[in-house]
Amino acid sequence: MGVYELVRSEDAAGPALDLEAGRCGPPPTAKASPAAPRQQRLVSLDVFRGITVLLMIIVDDAGSFLPAMNHSPWEGVTIADFVMPFFLFIVGVALALAYKRVPDKLDATRKATLRALKLFCVGLVLQGGFFHGVRSLTFGVDITQIRLMGILQRIAIAYLVTALCQIWLKGDDDVDSGLDLIKRYRYQLLAGLLITITYMVLLYGTYVPDWEYRISGPGSTEKTFTVKCGVRGDSGPGCNAVGMIDRKILGIQHLYGRPVYARSQQCSIDSPQNGPLPPDAPSWCQAPFDPEGLLSSVMAIVTCLIGLQYGHIIVHFQKHRERIMHWLVPSFGMLVLAFAMDFFGMHMNKPLYTVSYTLCTAGTAGLLFAGIYTLVDLYGYRRPTIAMEWMGMHALMIFVLIACNILPIFIHGFYWGEPNNNLLKFIGIRA
Repeated sequence: MGVYELVRSEDAAGPALDLEAGRCGPPPTAKASPAAPRQQRLVSLDVFRGITVLLMIIVDDAGSFLPAMNHSPWEGVTIADFVMPFFLFIVGVALALAYKRVPDKLDATRKATLRALKLFCVGLVLQGGFFHGVRSLTFGVDITQIRLMGILQRIAIAYLVTALCQIWLKGDDDVDSGLDLIKRYRYQLLAGLLITITYMVLLYGTYVPDWEYRISGPGSTEKTFTVKCGVRGDSGPGCNAVGMIDRKILGIQHLYGRPVYARSQQCSIDSPQNGPLPPDAPSWCQAPFDPEGLLSSVMAIVTCLIGLQYGHIIVHFQKHRERIMHWLVPSFGMLVLAFAMDFFGMHMNKPLYTVSYTLCTAGTAGLLFAGIYTLVDLYGYRRPTIAMEWMGMHALMIFVLIACNILPIFIHGFYWGEPNNNLLKFIGIRA
């Protein structure tokens, strides 16, 4: 979940980050204490993570009645659509600090792979369908129907690829300027470029044939729907390459069953909320579609790689002003490019994780991180952000308890006589 401990590494030894002095390592006249921690936490990163966790909780609860707080039904970006990229960006920044020195690359690779595998398995349990819902008080999942991808699975994939890039794809050039930074990490930037090109080739060059799906109807009957495609490069909900690749590789039975486009005007009378199907609704409106699918996760890796480059700035530049300027320039540049691409037809789209969406959300993350860093680590405004800092340090625990309904299920699970007589009813919250 982007928790700092998930990206800290015992093999990432080295001098502590002296953020108040704006440099890496102890002051020149001071000797590092053997008992001192090897790496000081970057407080602004914890605060940023905590703000993202809070935003995730707010949009989950408020999205049902505030469309601006809910995910966009398809094209366009809402507040909720920034949550996932923010987490990925934060993971990238933390990886730059955790793996700034790698004495044993093979051992570091092994540990990064194990961490990613653990995170993927946690996500599989939490979002694979094991926990059925708040009110059902049941659990368990049919392996033949388990959802294979999810939020933590996507973060695990991006974490692993980015960690491998940080371990193996970096030079030893001295860094005195932004150009030197590009030169030192040119292979990481090239990897990000190749990933982006591969994504665009697949999205806009893959032929999508007609396809079918089945859903359960009244009385346990099944209805079969045929989606007419026969196109190449379509970015609509029914005939895009992202969904086709997931259906072919993962299997349609392993995809998310409540697609975001069910709230679109084509599929809901009450759009942008869920509602009855219009009489002329397209055949794909009830088809499964995974918002954290395989091809869309390819661009999630790019978001993580962008965060990695922002973390490199902390490692290689000592002065606060240098760091902030090196964050602001690429952030504004990505935003300008994102809106230009959107204007010329390559629209921002979270379910597809388009390039314009990647640039927009990463640029916004860079600006927000620079602002938090200025307030917290430069000017020392920690007291107003102490709650966000705590949430950021315990992000995975909060995600497990709240975002995956484990805490609500736990509360609903203890009742008197009938399931409705639970703690929520006692304190006046409707069960």
